[in-house]
Amino acid sequence: MRQVVLDTETTGLDPEQGHRIIEIGCVEIINRRLSNNRYHQYLQPDREIEAGAQEVHGITNEFLADKPRFGDIAADFIAFVEDAELIIHNAPFDVGFINSELRLLGQEHSLLESRCKITDTLSLARKMHPGQKNSLDALCKRYEIDNSQRTLHGALLDAEILADVYLAMTGGQVALVLEADPSQTNTVKNDNTQLNINADNLLVQKASADELAEHNAYLEHIRKTAGECVWDEIES
Repeated sequence: MRQVVLDTETTGLDPEQGHRIIEIGCVEIINRRLSNNRYHQYLQPDREIEAGAQEVHGITNEFLADKPRFGDIAADFIAFVEDAELIIHNAPFDVGFINSELRLLGQEHSLLESRCKITDTLSLARKMHPGQKNSLDALCKRYEIDNSQRTLHGALLDAEILADVYLAMTGGQVALVLEADPSQTNTVKNDNTQLNINADNLLVQKASADELAEHNAYLEHIRKTAGECVWDEIES
C-alpha cells in the first residue's frame, strides 16, 4: 500500500483570484512505514505573495525568483503521486490549488482526483474528535507528536509532521466488538465447524508475568494514542 502525505504553500488563499502554489512537499508511506522517498520543490509563481500568506510561511518573492515554474516540474510531480493515496490536511485547499495549476497547463493534464485516491485528515479528525480543535498543531498536541520546529509553515516539514499524526490517528485501537447470544453459550460456530467448549479436559493456559506486563504496556499505549481503550470497559 503506497500513500503520499502532501502539503503546499501558496501566494494567497484562493486560486480563482489568481493565487499560485509556491512550495510542494511530499512524504511517502509504504505499508504504514515512512520511507526515505521525498518530493520537495519551491516554485516561481509569477505574481506577488500576499503579506498575510508570507507571515504564515516566510517565503519571499526574492527567494523564488530563480525557481522553476509549475509547468517545469509537473511531469515529475505527477509521476511521484500517480496512483497513490494522497493524505492531506484540509484536502480541498491543496487539491484546489493543484488542479488550478494543472488546468493552466491545458486539457492534456487530468485533475488530481482522477489520478489518486484522496484522504482528508481534517475530515477524519473531525469525525474522531467532534467539537475539538483539529488543526495540525492541535493534533500534534493530542497525539504527542513533536512539532517544535514548526515556527513557520513549510510544505515538506508540515507533510512530515502530518505523516506522523496520520499514523498515530489510524494506528490505535479502532473497535472491539464482543457479542453474546444466550442461545449459543455452549458453542462457537462458523460456516464450517461447531466446537463444544464445555468439555472437562479443556486446557487453560494462563499468561505469564512478563506477558501480563507487555499486555498492560500495550493498553497504556492505546490510551495515549486513541484516547480510550475498550478493554478498560470490559475489565470494569
